[in-house]
Amino acid sequence: MNATAADGRAGVRYEPGETPPAPLALGVGLQLAVLNIAAIVLIPIVVTRAAGVGEEYLSWAVLASVTVCGLATMLQAVRMRRFGAGHVLLMGTSGAFIPASITALTEGGPALLATLVVVAAFIPLLLSWRLSLFQRILTPSVSGTVIMLIPVTVLPFVSGLLTAGPDGGTPPGAALSFGVTALLVGCLALRGTGALRLWAPVIGVVVGTAVAASYGLYDAARIADAAWIALPRPRPPGFDLGFGPAFWTLLPSFLLVAVIAAIRTMSSTVAVQRVSWRRASRATDFRAVQGAVAVDGVGNLLAGFAGTVPGSATTTSVPLTQLTGVAARGVGLAAGATFIAFAFLPRAFAVVLAIPDPVFAAYLVVLLAMLFAIGLKIVLQGGLDYRNGIVVGLAFLTGVSFQYGLILPEQVSAFAGGLLANGMNAGGFAAILLTFFLRLTEPRRARIETEFGPSALPRIREFLGTFAGKAHLDQEVSDRLAAAAEEGLLSLARPDGSGDDPSRRRLVMAAHRDKGEVALEFVVAPRDENLQDRLALLSGEVEETSAESEVSLRLLRHLASSVRHRQYYDTDIVTVRVAV
Repeated sequence: MNATAADGRAGVRYEPGETPPAPLALGVGLQLAVLNIAAIVLIPIVVTRAAGVGEEYLSWAVLASVTVCGLATMLQAVRMRRFGAGHVLLMGTSGAFIPASITALTEGGPALLATLVVVAAFIPLLLSWRLSLFQRILTPSVSGTVIMLIPVTVLPFVSGLLTAGPDGGTPPGAALSFGVTALLVGCLALRGTGALRLWAPVIGVVVGTAVAASYGLYDAARIADAAWIALPRPRPPGFDLGFGPAFWTLLPSFLLVAVIAAIRTMSSTVAVQRVSWRRASRATDFRAVQGAVAVDGVGNLLAGFAGTVPGSATTTSVPLTQLTGVAARGVGLAAGATFIAFAFLPRAFAVVLAIPDPVFAAYLVVLLAMLFAIGLKIVLQGGLDYRNGIVVGLAFLTGVSFQYGLILPEQVSAFAGGLLANGMNAGGFAAILLTFFLRLTEPRRARIETEFGPSALPRIREFLGTFAGKAHLDQEVSDRLAAAAEEGLLSLARPDGSGDDPSRRRLVMAAHRDKGEVALEFVVAPRDENLQDRLALLSGEVEETSAESEVSLRLLRHLASSVRHRQYYDTDIVTVRVAV
């Protein structure tokens, strides 16, 4: 029996580096694109409709979003140098950018949005370059809280979509089409399974549009006037280089959401790796995560130059990969090409653009509910202990209170041009500051920096002896720590003759007590193989070898309660935990 099937996962038929038959890759890619095209199109439509921007820009924003998402999806699959995950990772427009994008369009139009998106695109590029430096601040508590605050900041715009009548009131049929759409999408999402659940947004929007059309709210004439096939006409809005008050007020929002979108891409990349390999115990490749975040930046740069809503990676390719067992990169190329081809079909665009505002409002409400649930799930998965609970609670209440003017409204609106009047800004900054405070005030870790290689062993033994004495550990635990550190260091060292000069590599080692264990952390220059993968292989039925590195790994596996190896392009971080 296939090992993955034995543990409850569908068998992987084609791994990322393998080549399936072209019809199979094209079919799975087409299915992935069709299932997700609605979400990519609907978010820029919701943003432009809520901001009251003209139809010409709306059409261009949707066209640009589909094209950018297609290009970014293809780049994720290819993995060129430091760019791309090398997996089937679908790129879409990001719901996290909805409130900031609506405000930018309202305050300064498409040119201001384009400028802010381009500036914010450098955040994921920076995170990708030195991802290992930001892991301790960008915690699940921070990212989850910001995502939960998105509905708080967007809900006021929903009423604007429902009051789009000629006299500012609610048009006939708006309430009914809104209710039918929200109810149908919600019920299918709750009780639907398989393909029915994936198609829930499309089914709800189609039925809601039919109800709205019976009241004359659907613009069928726009569809009749559109051509079947035509070359797209680029209409980028340019940039607002005045850098006025609106730019500086909104910039923190875009930078903060760009961080959150990058974290979403990181989690999506980790998730897709878990279903893309036949061996379930394979360690996460953080270099692939860095490449995925880099494509986030490239895609957002393109979105900024085009003047449309930025995006991030999604996890929608994960269930389809599990279902089909096809994780080959060709699927990502086919899905991206399908998105780009859609840009040449004006009539298909017209069908979507003619959907009435109340139907979009209902879709937005369900989307916001899902975003809140995603944020809550991220917080819970990160561990909601006493301290994290205080961080999340204080940050969320700060965001709600400042958004709706419940605390010192005059002072908040006057501070920094109203920067904190946005709930996502206020709550996000509160979460980051509280997390930073926790990191600054936590007990200091014992730390040593030395050359990398066997010559560092005497200093490491002395360092661990001093640490054991201060931590009141007995001699047996102290000896076990020294042995685990020695085997970990030898396992990381390259074999002789590999061409790597150990004298050019540095080792930073830290030690601290954590819940009945001592954690030893090694930070060194990168290597090619992952220790977790090698340890997993050694725990199975494999042939014994007398190589010194393999002997060190076997000893390390018996000395340590766990070994975690995070590989980045610029750094290797190995954490070895030893029971006290």
